[in-house]
Parts: sequence; structure tokens; C-alpha cells
Amino acid sequence: MSPAALLIQNANKAIAEWHTESGPADYALFAGLDFIGVVEAKKMGKDVLSDLAQSKRYSRDALLDGQARFTGGPWGDYRVPFLFSTNARPYLDQLKEKSGIWFLDARASTNHPRPLQGWYTAEELLDYFSQDISGAHAKLREEPMEYLGLRDYQIKAVERVEAALADGQTKLLVAMATGTGKTRLAISLIYRLIKTGRFRRILFVVDRTALGEQAGDKFKETRLEELKTFDQIYDIKEVDKIEIEPTTKVNIAMVQGLMRAIMNPSEKRGTPSVGQYDCIIVDEAHRGYTLDRELGEDELPYRDQSDYLSKYRRVIDYFDAAKIGLTATPAPHTIDIFGHPVYTYTYREAVVDGWLIDHEPPHQLLTHLSKEGIKWKKGDTIPVYDSATGQITNIEKIPDEVKLEIDQFNKLVITEPFNETICRELANCLNPDGDAKTLIYAATDEHADMVVRLLKEAFEAAGVPVEDDAIVKITGSIDKPEVMIRKFKNERLPNIAVTVDLLTTGIDVPEICSLVFIRRIRSRILFEQMLGRATRRCDRIKKAHFAIYDAARIYEALAPVSAMRPVVANPASTLGQLTDALEQMAVDQASADMLKSQIDQILAKLQRILRRMDAETLAEFQTLNDGESVQSFINSLKSLKGKSPEACCQTLAARRNLLAFLDENRQRPKQQLISNHEDHLLAHNRGYGDAEKPEDYLNALKEFIINNMNKIPALAVVCQRPRELTRKGLKELRLALDQAGFTERNLQVAWKDWKNEDIAADIISFIRRQALGDLLVSHKTRIRNAMARIYAMQTWTAIQRQWLERIEKQLLAETVLDRAFFDQGVFASHGGFNRLNKIFQGNFQQVLDDITATLYPDERETA
Repeated sequence: MSPAALLIQNANKAIAEWHTESGPADYALFAGLDFIGVVEAKKMGKDVLSDLAQSKRYSRDALLDGQARFTGGPWGDYRVPFLFSTNARPYLDQLKEKSGIWFLDARASTNHPRPLQGWYTAEELLDYFSQDISGAHAKLREEPMEYLGLRDYQIKAVERVEAALADGQTKLLVAMATGTGKTRLAISLIYRLIKTGRFRRILFVVDRTALGEQAGDKFKETRLEELKTFDQIYDIKEVDKIEIEPTTKVNIAMVQGLMRAIMNPSEKRGTPSVGQYDCIIVDEAHRGYTLDRELGEDELPYRDQSDYLSKYRRVIDYFDAAKIGLTATPAPHTIDIFGHPVYTYTYREAVVDGWLIDHEPPHQLLTHLSKEGIKWKKGDTIPVYDSATGQITNIEKIPDEVKLEIDQFNKLVITEPFNETICRELANCLNPDGDAKTLIYAATDEHADMVVRLLKEAFEAAGVPVEDDAIVKITGSIDKPEVMIRKFKNERLPNIAVTVDLLTTGIDVPEICSLVFIRRIRSRILFEQMLGRATRRCDRIKKAHFAIYDAARIYEALAPVSAMRPVVANPASTLGQLTDALEQMAVDQASADMLKSQIDQILAKLQRILRRMDAETLAEFQTLNDGESVQSFINSLKSLKGKSPEACCQTLAARRNLLAFLDENRQRPKQQLISNHEDHLLAHNRGYGDAEKPEDYLNALKEFIINNMNKIPALAVVCQRPRELTRKGLKELRLALDQAGFTERNLQVAWKDWKNEDIAADIISFIRRQALGDLLVSHKTRIRNAMARIYAMQTWTAIQRQWLERIEKQLLAETVLDRAFFDQGVFASHGGFNRLNKIFQGNFQQVLDDITATLYPDERETA
């Protein structure tokens, strides 16, 4: 029987031994009657990639029989578009040419073969065939963005991603600070890519159900064209939906569920095809790990590579799709998967641009006990609480003096008088009935209970009635903590939450305006993640900054990393010291054996620390390491050491924050001393970095200006030629000042503390005050006074006056308006600079110059 007799209309067939001019092809692929592919099948062990040459020959020499037909073409010499070769061996990266299914799209001479983890379906190949990639990119270049409502940096991110895709990149990374709208960016990008036909179906990968549900809500809330939400325009399958339909454009899925489908398919959910998605977007991409280890050649015959690959890498590598990673903190393993970021927007940039919130100088609460410590004299009796038995016993007549410092409060020693003193002062600063929320970090679960009780008592004693639900503990020990987290996020009460680690990262509550630390934090990165809970804007309550209350002298503990010291091969050496020595060996090009010996010392140190770590410290490590345990971290280092000591060295260097955290080696004691020593507040000060007093901080700004006048161009412009200052120059100046420790809010607080004048001056005013002696006035007063003079300069037409009022409103938010500003945003939608220039009869630039001149006149008043 002729192979053509097997063809059936509307049925997909792989027909063996299809005749060509140069012999039979192993398999011819038909979608109905359309001849769409050729497969060359070889024995296991044969070189798969080189055998694509036979598929090419069969495509060039293809013949039709019966009802068979070519689908388009020819493409140069090729009559059949899609070419495959395989030897049935699962793809292994170490054996690229001898494993996997190799695929070539023969329609363009510049296309190159690539390996696949599985087969496309016939429908997917037809969809792939019908795609017009170059046409889609042309549409993307013409597609407007105004209706998306994106911020300028989000627009830049979209443009960078689309440009990279147009250049042929298939692995991309976008790094944007937490709170800057990565999900909003993703929705806008997905909509554009689907609308223009650049991709057929996009997979949005998360690793937690809560993140999947949050993303699903965003897709249903975000308005796009004609005020329709994404789900009203395109079919979305959310995180709990399994079946994918032909009309589905976006699938939100858990990486764990995808892994089960790929590795362990069931009747309920079969194995997805490699062409089911042609784009994958990975949220929180830094959580994925490159791999636990790669197999050596001697292990390949009897080991399964899938045992070693991470979940993310298995999912990402499985589908034949473009990969886009989204992260706030790109790590080396993230870059290994997605490449270096095509766009980066940092937290400090977001603060300078006004999209995230910075904090005031921290409130430092100093008590008698926190300063002097808790002391028991020789012969005293110390009550001891045993957490295992719940019993209190006494240590009678201690033989020597015992002194405990602040870092041991609420862990090694239970001290209610200290906590009572702190809560009494907090009751003077916090409002349990307002819209602004407070997050308090306690040392232990039991300590959190104490703080809740004492804070309620402190408010009552201050005559402030407190609803019982206003102040609560939110830790893993309470009933349904996820429900309480949602209440804290979405409802008025609770207003004050006391936690230990549960709310350290990953919780988005924009109303948080105060952070209180009654526990010592020695890990700088953990401290910064804790601060991240309060950095989001909340315009609803007019949040302009957030406050930090430090009752544990945290800033003393956050010492900078010490300089490299000589390595000593003994247990007293810290991980930091051992890693310093390893880096120096690598610089000196030491032998591989020497590097391995040093790495062995680090591994041994890690194992010793692991044996001593309690559950709390293990959990904190996993929080810092994006979910990877200490043991998994050790195992990955072991495998890297065998593969490449240099790579192991680089990994350790990139994880210095984790090593510093492990060097702390904190442990929760099984027994806690109980202190009834009386306490009282000594001082409630503000922290200005190296400056002890607010006037020192302001004088330090003056010194910075003098020393950098010729190094930072915008600094000279502000002082000498303010009308030439651009928004770009101001941003660069803000970042330079920020890096030196000078922020607008800190300067405002310092001035208030020093002069007892609450003046909301902007950064330009502070610079000119310190450098030139200008009178310091609030930003609002300066703008309104300047614009009053502009209004009085001449008789403006009604439309001119209307635009001047709009400019005044924008100045209150922007500080500097240059020509480029008027060609974007709301002004651009009204015709931009050119239209305004017509309205002002060709003199709009002069109007802007006059505004700047009245804002910063040459004739200065001195205070």
C-alpha cells in the first residue's frame, strides 16, 4: 500500500518511509493533507545534530503523492519547512550533539538548529508556521503605550525587552526594585506581545500560590484598551486551572505543578507539549537555581540528570519558548539562566524619582538597661525559665557577677521592665486608631505576646482607648496566620502588628508608615528586607516617608564588613575570613589543589555551623537565600568544587551576605533568665549617620558641596546657573547626594531638630542655603511666590493663565521642568512643547526661563 493512502483529511499523521527523490524519509509529518515536516530517526548513540543533513536533503527532494500538498514555499531549495532528527535519547547539555530532538525551521537561511525536550503537536506547528515574527515587531514599534498608564521607567523596560526580542534574544532579564510595579509591567508587556501576534500563548510562572492568586487578581483589575481588563479581552487560565484551551492566551501556573506535569503526568493532567507556550515569564526569577549539580561523564550511563536539575530550570528548559525573568535582586544563578539584565531600575532610583518612600532619620530609644546592661551581683538569685518544661527555677547565690547586654535582651533574658519602658514611649508616638500602620519586630514568639500586652496597657495608661483587634501578633503560631495577614493588608484593623519573621519579606502593605525594632538585627541584608516592608507609596493616606524606631541599638550592630585578615586554618576563623583568603588565592592563580583545600575548610566550617543552628536561624537563612536551605547550599558548593574551584570561589564571593549571616551563628537558648531590674527612658534621639547632632549633619552637607563642586556638574549648576538645571541632572545629583547619605527628608528633619522650624524645603533649597546662604523656605512657598510674580509680569490670556496654573501644579511635584518634560505624559497628550510655544506666541522657553529666575533669583536674601 502506498504511504499516501494513509492520509486522511483533518487527521494528523507521521507516515514512515515517505518517498523522496533521494530515497525514503524515515517519517513525513502531515497536518491533514499538508506536508509540514520531515524526521530523521537514528539509533541511540548516533550524532543527532549532524543527521539533520539528511532531513535537509529529504526536504529539498520531497515528492507529493495522492492528496498530499505542500503548505506554501518553497523556501530556497526547501519544499518542507520543519526538519527534525532524533535518536530517542533525552537531551543532556553535556552531550548536546548526541541527545534530544534537534529542530530546524528551514524557512530562513539564517535560522539555526536547536534542541527540543519533546515534540510539537501538529496544531502548534501550523500555528508556528502562520506566525509573522517580523510583522509582529513592526506592529510593536507602531503600537502606542499611552492607554497602558505606565510610568516612564516601565515604558523603558517594555521598549528594552521588545528591542531585545527583535534582535533575536530568547533569554532576557528585567531587574526592578520591589514595589516598582513588575506585575503591572508584565501585564502590559504580555498584552502587547499577544495583541501584535509576537507570541501565541504565554506562561506566567510563580512559585507560591499567594503570588499566583495576586497575579490573577492584577490581570482582572488592570484596565487596558477601552477600559477593559485583560481577562475581558483574552482568555486567562489562573493558577488553579489545569486544562488549556485553544483560545487560552495566558496561563498562570505554579512551578511545582508544571514539574509534576512534565515529570509525572497523570490522567488528570497529561504531559504538555514543548510548543504549548512560546513565551515564559518567570516572576521572582531569583528564586530559581541553575542546578544542584551536573553529571560527570562517568555517571551518565547510570544516573538521571533530572535528579539534579532545579524545578525552575527543568520548566524553563522544557518548553521551546522565549524566557523573560523578572526580579528585584538578580543573583549569579539568575544571570546564568536569563543573561544580564536588559533593563535595571534600582530602589535608590525609585526613591529619588518619588515612586518609593524613604525613611526619616531613625528614632533611637535609649533606656537605662539598654545602655548599662542587666547586672546580677555575686550572691544574687536569678530566676530561670525553661522553655521545654515551662517551669521557672532559681539559680541561688551566683558565684560571680553576671552582665547581659542589649543583644541578649528578649532572647537570653526576659526583661519586662525594658519592654514596658519602650512600649510606654511608643504609645506617645504611634496612633492605634489612624490609617497609618505599624509593624513591630520582636525577638521571639513569646516576646511578641508580651509586646502586644504591654503596648495595649501603655495606650490605656496614656488615656488612649484601644480596640482589642487594633494590636495583634502575627506569627506562624497563631490560628490561620494567612487570614490575619490579609486583614492587616486590607482592613482598618489590625493597625499595629507584632511579628518575628513572618512579615520580614514578601508582604505588600502600603499603609505601613512605622517600623519598630525591639530585637537586634546583625544581618544588613535582612535588615534592608525588613525596611522594604515600608517603602511602598500610599497616596490614599498621603504617605511621604516612614519612620524607624530602634530600641535595640541596631545601627551599632550593623558594622561594615571587616577588611581581609590572614587566613588561619582553625575553627576560630570566620567564613568571611576563609572566603577572603580563597579570593586572594584565586587572584594569585593558586593551584586547583590549593583552592580545593581552602574550599574544604569552608565546607567543614559550614557543616559545624549547620549542626549548631536552631530552627529560627535555619528559617532566617532560607528567607535570605530565596528558599534554599543551608544543606542545599552546602551540597551545591560541593558539586561546584569538583567541577570548577574557580566557579565555587565566584559563588562564595557572590553570597557574602549569607556567609556574614552564618558567621553570626545566632541560637535561641533553651533556658532564659528572668530580669525584674527597673528601667527608665534616658533619651529619644534621631540618628544622622556619622553626625551626632542635626547641625553636624547640615554642616556635613556644606562640606560635601565644597568638596564636590567641580566633580558633580549639576551641583555647580544648582549654585551658579539654576535655570540650566535639567530633570536628568537633578536626578543624577539626588543619587550622588543619596549615596553620600543626604536625603531631602533627613535634611528637613535635621533643620527642624536644630532650628525648631518645620520647613519642607526641597533639596535645591538646602544646597543653596548651605552653599550660598539663601533664605530657606518650603518648596510649596517658593513655588507659589515665584508663580505669583510670573502671574503679575503681564496680562495673560485665559488659556495662557490656565497652562501656567498647570505648570505651577506640576512644579509642586517635580521641582524642575525642562523642555523635554513637556514632550511626555499629560503635556505631550496636549501637543507638547511645540503647542505650548504657539499658545505663548513663540516665547514659551522664555516663560520657563523667567519661572526659573524667579524661583532662584540672583539677588539673594540672607537669613
